[in-house]
Amino acid sequence: MTKRNLSLSSRIFFYMILLVVLASILIAAVTVYQYNEQSQDYHRKRLERKEAQLISSINYVLKESSWEIKTENLALIFKDKIYEIANIHNVTFNLYDLKGDLIKSSKPRLKNDPIPEQLPNYILDTLSQITSKRFVEKNKLLDGNYRSSYLILNNPTSKPLGILNVPYFDDDSLNSGELKEFLIRLGYAYIIMMLVAITFAYFMSKLITKSIKTISDKMYATRFEKQNKKIALEGATTEIKLLVESYNNMIDALEESAQKLASSEREQAWREMAKQVAHEVKNPLTPMRLSVQSFQRMFDPKDPEIHKKVDEYSKTLIQQIDTMSKIAEAFSNFAKMPAQNLEQLDIVEVVERALEIFPSNIVKFNASPKEIIATVDKDQFIRIVTNLVKNAIQSVPEQRTPIVKVNLSKNSHKIHLQVSDNGSGIDAAIGEKIFEPKFTTKTSGMGLGLPMIKNIIETYNGSISYDTTKGEGTVFVVSFPRK
Repeated sequence: MTKRNLSLSSRIFFYMILLVVLASILIAAVTVYQYNEQSQDYHRKRLERKEAQLISSINYVLKESSWEIKTENLALIFKDKIYEIANIHNVTFNLYDLKGDLIKSSKPRLKNDPIPEQLPNYILDTLSQITSKRFVEKNKLLDGNYRSSYLILNNPTSKPLGILNVPYFDDDSLNSGELKEFLIRLGYAYIIMMLVAITFAYFMSKLITKSIKTISDKMYATRFEKQNKKIALEGATTEIKLLVESYNNMIDALEESAQKLASSEREQAWREMAKQVAHEVKNPLTPMRLSVQSFQRMFDPKDPEIHKKVDEYSKTLIQQIDTMSKIAEAFSNFAKMPAQNLEQLDIVEVVERALEIFPSNIVKFNASPKEIIATVDKDQFIRIVTNLVKNAIQSVPEQRTPIVKVNLSKNSHKIHLQVSDNGSGIDAAIGEKIFEPKFTTKTSGMGLGLPMIKNIIETYNGSISYDTTKGEGTVFVVSFPRK
């Protein structure tokens, strides 16, 4: 899983652990650096103390000496005193003249002795240039740093007398051992701290994201078409409270928009219904008007066939009036479903009777089991069956023999009615409109059949759906609970 795909709680957990690790590394680095600085400072001050002690002893010897205090007599003055001073202070040192030649060493000289007989020119030049007249040279050895200090010795009258060289080796073995032991203990402490940090980070990440998860679940469940509940969180942080407040404001705005949309849709539905009613009523009025106008022009009381013509005109008007009555009845039934007359029936028998009006060679019926008892309105259920079968037959092209299969089945909770045909299928472009009022693909009819039976099915808390294949046929499936 990449970092970009990590959840918020995982990121919080990861960053908190990373912070602890970085802090641990930083503390360890600062500790090592501090130990090194303290060690360097300790050795620097220790060398300065040794130099001060040596200079004090050298000045005392010079003061008590009977020899004239000058560079040429330093070898005589410190012939034996140099060893005494070295033993007293437990330190090795060398004396050079101002030209850098070795005068005397507190350490007996051996073959291949590393003590130089002549100081390099860069040391003499450095001593002559700096005001402190003291120069410390550092060299890296295998087990530590080797320091060698050089400083100008002055006679009692503050004139340069010679050069004092004090070799010093930085022995860090003790400090290194202490540092290693400290780092081991610190490592144990880091392991414990890491375990505590992991536990703490885990619970903190869950606690921080708990409120966000609640908001996320609410937002995921938010739907425009239903009543959405507001979020009430107690003890949330200021940021989470602002987020909750924004969500609740959004819910208020969404509900207001839904109400406005519902009102607008109702108004639009009534407008469309009014247009459809006017259109359907206008269709029979036109032939009625033409019939009356024709009758006015052609009316002749002396015509011997006048009674026959009046009779024909009357039949035409009555036929159109009946059409208008059917239109009014259809819209009335769609606008307000009649009260249900529920009764326990064998719906297998109900379906068989409903299919009696259709040719048996076209419609094939199958029920499993052969008896299915349910509480339904007989007339409404017959209307569902006949409407679906009639639509199935009408969907078959003229050059094809209609084959309609009706299957009735049940399970422990629902009853399923399935009507399939070998018709032309339903275009995807109009698939969402077939349950809308006034929509029809036929040259006649008002497009209220499927919407009406959909209303009936929904009163049973059922559902209607379909599966279609273009050019091969359609299967309608009606499901409703057993009562």
